[in-house]
Amino acid sequence: MVKVKIWDLPVRIFHWSLIALLSFSWYSAEIRAMDWHRYSGYGILGLLAFRLCWGLWGSHTARFSTFVKGPATVSAYLRGHLARPSTVVGHNPLGGWSVLALLLVLTLQVSSGLFAVDVDGLESGPLSYLVSFDAGRALADIHEVSFNVLLALVAVHVLAILWYECVRRERLVLPMVHGHKQIAGEAPAKLSAGAGRVVATVALSALLVYLVSIGFRL
Repeated sequence: MVKVKIWDLPVRIFHWSLIALLSFSWYSAEIRAMDWHRYSGYGILGLLAFRLCWGLWGSHTARFSTFVKGPATVSAYLRGHLARPSTVVGHNPLGGWSVLALLLVLTLQVSSGLFAVDVDGLESGPLSYLVSFDAGRALADIHEVSFNVLLALVAVHVLAILWYECVRRERLVLPMVHGHKQIAGEAPAKLSAGAGRVVATVALSALLVYLVSIGFRL
């Protein structure tokens, strides 16, 4: 067994920050603290933009091309024809699709909120001026429904992690804290990305959040 780094610091920060901000967004909406809800949404938008970009040019295990596999590979994994998780670096084929589903629903959740229109028009998204009132109200409904779908996916995600932890005895939670995992065999080639890519991706994400917050009114 060798100890390898499978999740770099940016991915771990994304993971735990997203959990915190989603929880705060729910709470702020429940108590009608809409200013805080909007700021939290901007934070989630920044995290989402970073993760989507990082999935294209980030560290090896964070790239979509690494962990999003075709139906044949997923089927083979479910039938036990692929390597055991203890030999896999990063997400398994089924877990990869779970992550992709979470990101897609989160994208719908965030984007619908940007265009959503409140009943009285006082608490509307920063891009709501681009759509009609009826369209904005429909997007507000989508914003609410997609959050419930997101909660369901999160619940499935957590149950899957508990199953691996308790039944398969494959440790997944601690590696998401310290970023390392014990795997059988030899350590793979370098998996991390350079600091320059991190800085550039953070800057690009921050720019997007700023432009959205001002409604692209330059």
